[in-house]
Amino acid sequence: MSNDNPSAVMPVRYAYLDQQFSDVDAYFKDLREWVSTGEFTIGPYVEAFEQKFAEYIGVKYAVGTNTGTGALILALRAAGIGRGDEVITVPNTFVATVGAIVAVGATPVFVDCDDRYQIDVDRIPAAMTSLTKAIVPVHWAGCPCDIERIMDIASEHQLKVVEDACPAVGAKVNGRCVGTFGHVNAFSMHPLKPLNVWGDGGIVVTNDKETATWLRLYRNHGLTDRDHVAFWGVNERLQPVQAIIASRLLDSMETLIARRNENARQLDEGLRDLVGYISPPYRPPKYREVYQLYLVRATRRDALMKYLTARGVECRVHYPIPLHLQDAAKDLGYEAGSFPECEQQASEILTIPAHQHVTRQQLDHVLECVHTFYRK
Repeated sequence: MSNDNPSAVMPVRYAYLDQQFSDVDAYFKDLREWVSTGEFTIGPYVEAFEQKFAEYIGVKYAVGTNTGTGALILALRAAGIGRGDEVITVPNTFVATVGAIVAVGATPVFVDCDDRYQIDVDRIPAAMTSLTKAIVPVHWAGCPCDIERIMDIASEHQLKVVEDACPAVGAKVNGRCVGTFGHVNAFSMHPLKPLNVWGDGGIVVTNDKETATWLRLYRNHGLTDRDHVAFWGVNERLQPVQAIIASRLLDSMETLIARRNENARQLDEGLRDLVGYISPPYRPPKYREVYQLYLVRATRRDALMKYLTARGVECRVHYPIPLHLQDAAKDLGYEAGSFPECEQQASEILTIPAHQHVTRQQLDHVLECVHTFYRK
């Protein structure tokens, strides 16, 4: 750590999109070529990106959608989840996970999280009932959950697994990308996800040809061609402009992920001597994270956040109120104390910028500020 004056201000931004897309002319070149074709709905650009994405993560089929939430909804529908079914998931996730479950008519059943902020696999069996039809594990913050054990549990109890891999394009477990273990799985390309576009976008993936065929029809009104409707569907098409942006960015994903991992290691190492005050989670050696969010647990979290903000470090809390304590969840029957680990984490968790555009000097500033705060 090289900052000799921790009271000094050094901007460390949470948002980075203007930096990521600073070479905008390269994208405009692709877009101008696309505009000249007039292929403004699905078409060859979307299809080419879908194939490229499928090859990148290692599945047979990828189907682009308009949003990550839409990807989750389509994945659940494709898995046969609907009214009267129960679906196990976690309360420490973005609302879209649970919103998608409710959107297909199913009931979310929460399971507490572990000390890696992921679903506590040991608690899944106790949450099952005769109505349980699926598990939706979340690779929260770009960190893989214990998906291999989840698949074993699902197989034993004949349950479907729909991975919410929305924050985790490129994350891996034992060399295999997350989002390739479950039966049908969802990714997001929201602007603050590792693979991001100029707005919203999502992807559903599967290795089952019949499921992929259904997904392609359903996301396009159920149309087999201009004049024939096989069944009632919706408009959940990925826009070609977003496919073009994502396709170019996909070429640099490995570099992006490597840089995020370097930044995360610098923070992990720099915080190691603050045990009892601030701590990153355990990092399983055979898991690759993509750090959509770099999360730590911190004592006096709110005071630390105020201190860092005053010194230019833009921190966030993801999220201060777990989903089971939101007004929308009142009819689910949960209350304060239902998931103590999740609730404790919500009072301590802090997101520190560690994206690919944060420099080593900026991370040194962050670490010096954190150490100074706790020394006081």
